[in-house]
Amino acid sequence: MEWLKAAAEEIISGIKSSIEELNPKEVERFIHILLGAKNKKIFVVGMGRSGFVGRAFALRLMNLGFNVYFLGETITPAAEKGDLIIAISGTGATKMVLTASTAAKEIGATVVAITSFPESPLGRIADLVVTIKGRTKAGWPKEEDYLARQLMGEREPLTPLGSIFENNCMVFLDGLIVELMHRMGTTEEDLRRRHATIE
Repeated sequence: MEWLKAAAEEIISGIKSSIEELNPKEVERFIHILLGAKNKKIFVVGMGRSGFVGRAFALRLMNLGFNVYFLGETITPAAEKGDLIIAISGTGATKMVLTASTAAKEIGATVVAITSFPESPLGRIADLVVTIKGRTKAGWPKEEDYLARQLMGEREPLTPLGSIFENNCMVFLDGLIVELMHRMGTTEEDLRRRHATIE
């Protein structure tokens, strides 16, 4: 239990720091873009664990009444000019996410990037970057040499790969849903009515 508790404390501390370090202007603009896309199509894209976070966010947007799809599913329709792409990548360099975001920009869709690296390839493509702090599985640019970090007295995080980014991202997006609920005047009962009834 020693490692479990230590890792949990690190995760909770990371989430708290990440939320405190959010850029309010980025978040407000993201909310504005989301509310403006209420009658458009919204596509969420992410790979691996970021994809799981994206699917959870897409579910809640659907519960709020948005027309939302997770990119890559067979029922995903064509994106059009004015639609919205929400791209989640801790590194901002995930190939499939970059490909989708580039294609979206070419057809005139708006791209919002959620990443730890605003200056990454994804950050440069996006119309808006929401910066979520967190260690990713392979930082962009390349994380500093392990030995150099040790010499400076820095230790490796207990949680592996991109877990810190993904946890921080999940909490941010869950909190964002609550903010949207209040701005839209939506209740939990409204969400429940749109939740799956065939399970």
